Amino acid sequence: MDDDRCRPGPQAGGSRISAASRPRSSSVTGSVPDVQSESKWQPRLALLVAATFFMEFLDGTVLTTAMPSIAADFKVVSADVNITMTAYLVTVAMGIPLSSWLAERFGARRIFCLAIAVFTLASLLCAASQNLTLLTLSRVAQGAGGAMMVPVGTLVVLRGTPKSELLRATAFLVWPGLLAPVLAPLVGGAFTTYLSWHWIFLINVPLGLAAFIAALRLVPRTGGDAGRRLDWRGLTLTTFGVGSLVVGLEGIGGHGGGVVPAVVLLAGALALAGAAWWMLKAKAPLFDLRVFATRTFRATSTGGFIYRLTISSVPFLLPLLFQDGFGWDPLRSGAMVAAVFVGNIGIKPATTPIIRRFGFKPVLVFASFASAVTLAACAALNAGTPEPLIIALLLASGAFRSIGFSAYASVQYADIVPGELPSANAVSATLVQLAAGAGIAVGALFLRLFDHVSLFGGGPSSAYRGAFLAMAAVMLLSTVDSLTLHRHAGAEVSRRVMSKAQKRR
Repeated sequence: MDDDRCRPGPQAGGSRISAASRPRSSSVTGSVPDVQSESKWQPRLALLVAATFFMEFLDGTVLTTAMPSIAADFKVVSADVNITMTAYLVTVAMGIPLSSWLAERFGARRIFCLAIAVFTLASLLCAASQNLTLLTLSRVAQGAGGAMMVPVGTLVVLRGTPKSELLRATAFLVWPGLLAPVLAPLVGGAFTTYLSWHWIFLINVPLGLAAFIAALRLVPRTGGDAGRRLDWRGLTLTTFGVGSLVVGLEGIGGHGGGVVPAVVLLAGALALAGAAWWMLKAKAPLFDLRVFATRTFRATSTGGFIYRLTISSVPFLLPLLFQDGFGWDPLRSGAMVAAVFVGNIGIKPATTPIIRRFGFKPVLVFASFASAVTLAACAALNAGTPEPLIIALLLASGAFRSIGFSAYASVQYADIVPGELPSANAVSATLVQLAAGAGIAVGALFLRLFDHVSLFGGGPSSAYRGAFLAMAAVMLLSTVDSLTLHRHAGAEVSRRVMSKAQKRR
């Protein structure tokens, strides 16, 4: 364990060598000035980026409630409309690696504004689509815009934020991912019921136009690196690998598994392994994989990935438990699940003070362990459990989820030097997409496993008990990983006060 890599020091990277003293290839990192020392916290810019993230996250799931209406208009079955959601999510995941290079080559401001424009125009095309094929193609274009908005927007905020203000910046960037799942069913249902499904996309037009104008005013101008060459081999392997993993996970999670999704997953894993091997030996790789040598960043790729995977299974498992296990109707089930996201939002103002008070390691250990406890408690629920008790459990689950998400999102960049930000940012965004898909797939696998192995007394709820207990055990792996962190990990960001003797240890 390389503890000394996460101890704070006089420069941005803690005890690590400064970015200026480390040998760098401009083709790897681009011309990234060390702006940390002269940057200033810009809440309006962070709010703008968060708003664009909200649009991207919302459109990933908002079509769920509109599928029957779309199917009726296009004269297809509702299940066929699912391809529009899959196409969007796959395009976002596959586009993230290229977006990092585009931002370095042409400038983050230019690509971020382009991303907003593409997303907005594609939304208009979605609303104007006359059949399922055109809607799917328009969703692919929309996903391409979303793929650029997420990592490039994050990069814009990170480059302009001092390490001491990183917690505040992250607090802005995390809320869209917490709030969008709450509003997606409500927004989709309201537009579809009172207007038409077309307004799900038309609402993005004025919002996107306002965001584009604001981006021109708020995002600082940065020059691109005209000499930065694209690593075509690394891009091809990475894009194919990420796309295959997302498609395979969608197949396992949504269509009952089988040989084909397993083969696709294997192909994706092999492609990503090949990409990693290539980028470690290439002179100008797509990503600088040295970011994994930083313990605090690596924590978000190990324990953080497990944490996001496990948490992502909850919105999938809970509605099924309430409807299939308890016999509730969809409205009652949806209202109950909303308690998780109320807990997310309710605790959000306190997450930054909590991290500043206790530091990253204790918070990560607590959040993951407490989340494991709530998952195990969900396994004990039954149709006779009082609703106030269920609500209290789900509120607590949502609060722990929010604390963990905020801590992981902040600590991952705590010891990353400015030159490594583009690679760290793109890798992180890709892992977040994969974790979300993997959570549903793993949850579905556990359900099928315990459906065939009656270990919990049988009945309609027995498979869900097994699945929740299994996910709780998986979550504990994240707790174990957090325990291996240095006790002062990310202290420069959390601003935990240490004595000189502690710094020397």
